[in-house]
Amino acid sequence: MSSSRRRDMTSQPLYQWSKRMRYTTFGRSTGLRVSQYALGTGNFGTGWGAGAERDEAKQIFERFVEAGGNFIDTADVYQFGQSEELVGEFVHADRDDFVLATKFTMGAEPGGGLSRTGNGRKNLRTSVEASLKRLDSDYVDVLWVHYPDALTPIEELLRGVDDLVSQGKILHAAFSNFPAWRVSRAVALADIAGWEPVAGIQVEYSLVERSADRELLPMAEALGLGVTLWSPLGGGLLTGKYRSSEEGRLSDLKMLVHTESTDQKTAVVDAVISIAEGVGRTPAQVATAWVNERSRRLATSSVPIIGPRNVAQLDDYLGALDLELTQEQFDDLTKVSAISLGVPHEANAVSLDGVQGGLAAQIDGPIVPVA
Repeated sequence: MSSSRRRDMTSQPLYQWSKRMRYTTFGRSTGLRVSQYALGTGNFGTGWGAGAERDEAKQIFERFVEAGGNFIDTADVYQFGQSEELVGEFVHADRDDFVLATKFTMGAEPGGGLSRTGNGRKNLRTSVEASLKRLDSDYVDVLWVHYPDALTPIEELLRGVDDLVSQGKILHAAFSNFPAWRVSRAVALADIAGWEPVAGIQVEYSLVERSADRELLPMAEALGLGVTLWSPLGGGLLTGKYRSSEEGRLSDLKMLVHTESTDQKTAVVDAVISIAEGVGRTPAQVATAWVNERSRRLATSSVPIIGPRNVAQLDDYLGALDLELTQEQFDDLTKVSAISLGVPHEANAVSLDGVQGGLAAQIDGPIVPVA
């Protein structure tokens, strides 16, 4: 879709959402300008046996662009390469207008074997070359290391990434699903060696999955990493739809799904539905609005990744852009979904007043957390 075509389409108020996206930079160490949402394209294609056919995927893509979205997130493993191929087709006419992110580690082929999986230099090189071909692009804006492989030395990975940046095949590198200690070590090593800095992290985050509050989000704030938050609806649980049906990711993909397996998760879904009924919005919009507000309150840039399977789901996400929760609503959702931070965080919180001379309530700390 050409730039002029996008301008024509954005001038037409055809849809129920009204607010176009805002923009930010991808973390404090890059000038890469990204939209308020990233479009996750794991549903582009049907290679996994479930997903969106080409025409519907294109409608989702075009609607996202109409709303001001420019950040597209894919991976070689998504739909066994079909996602990258469709994304490449859709962005081709205006490639440089988009921030295109893809991932490597798992490989595009089912059962890829020893040489076509993992984070070693060999698979890094061949995976990026294959992704560029599927994406029909000379470069990707962000290359995510999809998972740690528990084998590759971080020095090898960082040097391999640095080489790809020097070759112009990737612009930035970031880490997905890595624990905080691995990321922070990578950040330090890259800084010491003068290699390409680690630009950001990607992690699951929602009202039913807040583990990142313990280490990952505080680390990202302190180090200025860009953050992308995937599965803001908890795999569909927070829409409330699984209370009346199993249709959706629970029945189709049967992975990356939460269920009401604990009393707390049930209480969270109850709270989301109650607020939704009170404000005349859908539970999906309320749950996404909470993630949006949580993102705004971080001391680094944070972008939720939305992964609609159809246009109706996308419109629900877009509807959350102009839903502003009251402070009471935000606090209620935050409280009901809170997790135990555990050791050492809870003991440190108790000790904080003492280590600040008994005057913690009177001290204005730094806006950016101390690393």
